[in-house]
Amino acid sequence: MDGALVLAGASALLSGLGALESHLHNRLLRKISYRIHVNGTRGKSSVTRLIAAGLRAGGIATCAKTTGTVPRMIFPDGTEYPVYRPSRSNIIEQLRVVRAAAACQAQALVIECMALNPQLQSVCEMKIVKSTHGVVTNARADHLDVMGPTEVDVARAMAGTMPVRGKFYTAEQDHLGVFDMAARDRGSEVNSIGDEEVAAVTWSDLSGFAHIEHPDNVALALKVCQDLGVPRQTALEGMWNATPDAGVLQMYSVREHEKEIAFVNGFAANDPESTGQNWNMVVGRFTAFDQRVALFNCRADRTDRSIQLADACLKWQPADRYVLVGSATDVFARRALANGMNPGRLLSAERLPTENVIKNIEQQANTSAMVMGMGNIAGPGMQIIDYFRSRGNQSRRSTPCYAEAA
Repeated sequence: MDGALVLAGASALLSGLGALESHLHNRLLRKISYRIHVNGTRGKSSVTRLIAAGLRAGGIATCAKTTGTVPRMIFPDGTEYPVYRPSRSNIIEQLRVVRAAAACQAQALVIECMALNPQLQSVCEMKIVKSTHGVVTNARADHLDVMGPTEVDVARAMAGTMPVRGKFYTAEQDHLGVFDMAARDRGSEVNSIGDEEVAAVTWSDLSGFAHIEHPDNVALALKVCQDLGVPRQTALEGMWNATPDAGVLQMYSVREHEKEIAFVNGFAANDPESTGQNWNMVVGRFTAFDQRVALFNCRADRTDRSIQLADACLKWQPADRYVLVGSATDVFARRALANGMNPGRLLSAERLPTENVIKNIEQQANTSAMVMGMGNIAGPGMQIIDYFRSRGNQSRRSTPCYAEAA
């Protein structure tokens, strides 16, 4: 009996502590007027940063937290620090983020959803963030082992971050019905960012970024900022001056033997649909190069991804050359050739040092070449990035290219 009483007492104590912690957390949330929960398959780290930068430019004291390539906490003055994790990532760290934002007397918190499991996504929203504004960039066929098996299931999982009686924003068009249903259930208003809003983001708007930014992301972030009272141009200028996420499409340019070789780091997108959209956008936007080179970094333990990319790449805007690095490149090559790729345009450079790969590309170009790295970033991917970082310039290279594209 004594043991049972002790157990019952301990349980009651723990329940009481949990209720107290929940009460204190809710008090902190109420101190933050705008709580913006950002979710999506691709671009959520960038959109988190864009929204936060736009709000800061509008005079709204804003904290932000990203969970992208490198998890970061961004403070109202724009400074940022890495998020310390004593062990593996856990959604409980979002509680610390809320405490930090409240301690800064932030008026707004823009927080990226860090959960993949559908139930945990809902917990993040309903128990931790309790957002006033929800954002989903897109819903694509990725992490299907957790959120799948279909793309519709991915959208349903992300609908778990729909706010209760708040506002919801999305650039996703294919699964808008899923979000409409969730919004009706939770009493929220859906704001869809369609083709018209994306087209309103001009070449001039995009040319202010030092990196390659997606117009969908900009349109989505601008809509949120404008709804919170920040003028469009003010928000846009804030976005131009913000530090980008480590995973954005960055361009580096080097000159080799009077030839310009530009490299676009597209390794962060690891699903074929996003990779293809990045490639098509870059090819359409940067037209001054006489060679367009699609460079794929393959991995022997990711042959399924190599097959997916080999199937997809021939449906994109054509490349002048396809260069394969990494391991098990023969898997990609066999599949691409079977799909009809011209063998003369395919180079398997699995055993070539990075310098020799770049030299081969330079020799094949007349005056210039644009190389986009895709696939996996590990190993040769990182070596190629380091090569261009150490030798090249990361300037506002986009400005003349955007002007030319316009």
